[in-house]
Amino acid sequence: MVSQLVKHERIETTVAKAKEVRRLADNMVQLGKEGSLCAARRAAAFVRGDDVIHKLFTELAYRYKDRAGGYTRMLRTRIRVGDAAPMAYIEFIDRENELRQSKPATPQPPQRAPMDPWTRSKLCRQYAPPKEEKSSGNED
Repeated sequence: MVSQLVKHERIETTVAKAKEVRRLADNMVQLGKEGSLCAARRAAAFVRGDDVIHKLFTELAYRYKDRAGGYTRMLRTRIRVGDAAPMAYIEFIDRENELRQSKPATPQPPQRAPMDPWTRSKLCRQYAPPKEEKSSGNED
């Protein structure tokens, strides 16, 4: 199924299979981005077809060279008539004729400078209410 996904860039399958194929296809794209001979042999041992391997190491590796992960998207579509299995499309993102456009990357929040433990402890005590001492009722 990974070979067919790379070849056609979108396939329809059950949700359970799509979740498994997504994990394996992301690993194959990662091998394509490496571009080494070892990565090519590892990919060739998994996917079938020279055209698929060529597409992994040229087209997909170039398309996702700046992306750190998440190369595929799963879209739930329908319930299959015969056995009521939930179906889904799995496709590569950032390509033409997508079913849904990619969301822009969200900017990371700025990193705060780490505080030393004494300052952090002092700030925590500042906002915490004072502790109440429990007294036993037999104090006469």
